[in-house]
Amino acid sequence: MKRREFIVLLGGVIAWPLVAQGQQTSKIRTVGFLYPGTAAAAPSRIAAFLAGLRAGGFREPEDVEIVAKVSGGDAALLDAMTADLVKRKVDLILAISPTAVRSARSATTTIPILASDLESDPVDSGFIASVRRPGGNVTGVFLDFPDFSKKWLELLKETVPQLTSVGVFWDPATGATKLKAVEAAAQTLKLKLEIIELHKRADLESAFQSPELRVVGGLLFLSSPIIGTNTKILADLTLAQRLPAVTLFTDFARDGGLMAYGPNLLAVFRQSGVLAAKILRGDTPAELPIETPTKFEFVLNLKTAKILGAHVPASVLLRADEVIE
Repeated sequence: MKRREFIVLLGGVIAWPLVAQGQQTSKIRTVGFLYPGTAAAAPSRIAAFLAGLRAGGFREPEDVEIVAKVSGGDAALLDAMTADLVKRKVDLILAISPTAVRSARSATTTIPILASDLESDPVDSGFIASVRRPGGNVTGVFLDFPDFSKKWLELLKETVPQLTSVGVFWDPATGATKLKAVEAAAQTLKLKLEIIELHKRADLESAFQSPELRVVGGLLFLSSPIIGTNTKILADLTLAQRLPAVTLFTDFARDGGLMAYGPNLLAVFRQSGVLAAKILRGDTPAELPIETPTKFEFVLNLKTAKILGAHVPASVLLRADEVIE
């Protein structure tokens, strides 16, 4: 029986699994897993991606090897990590987040790039020519729903009717697509927004001390690897501030935040694995249409609502896929 190992090496390299040199054959495909999140969050994402590859007919370690590069939230490391994947001549790069996609596109025009990007409009960002026919070496899964961002503010407003101002945590590295959508939604809902920028994991605690948060009645955390891999910290900080909050990442509500509405992240990684299998079998990214997440969840934490003194109306409660009591 082969022994699976998960090793974090210096520079953020993760080998999953570690395949002995003698086992390498020309039939084994290598996939670069370019991930800007934390090493602690990477294993579950890799496992979901591998499940998608298996559904597409690729098993590890017999058929495929994952070479993962994990930046731990430091975007400055991504270019060097991408360069190493290109030097290794991997068969495919899974680039997670807009920053990783930009890094991969800058490094290669020949290696297929599979984007897993919940922040960008892929056409406006210049990643692809069109949704149906990307036209280059990039395809993937994008969360490109123009009205999606409005739903977060609507849920907050329904739950806290007296809400007039919302603090928005935004990572500029993800681009402005979602921020612009939220700003447009705020005008419709007559909400004032206070934008708080996050550039790295260390900014989280200091952001909660910013003067802007003293005047807001709720919080919205926009999609970012900084947010998605630190949901427990954010839930604790929002509870300490007694603020209702919403985000795309459903683990936030499970970790003690008020609510979350967004795609099931592990399902997105599995979906990416199925797409990766098509590319490894010979389909070209130029001809593979862009996909969007297919499974969404609205998670509501009633325990937190009671702590915050928020009365959740039936109109919100009945829409929840998961209610934590």
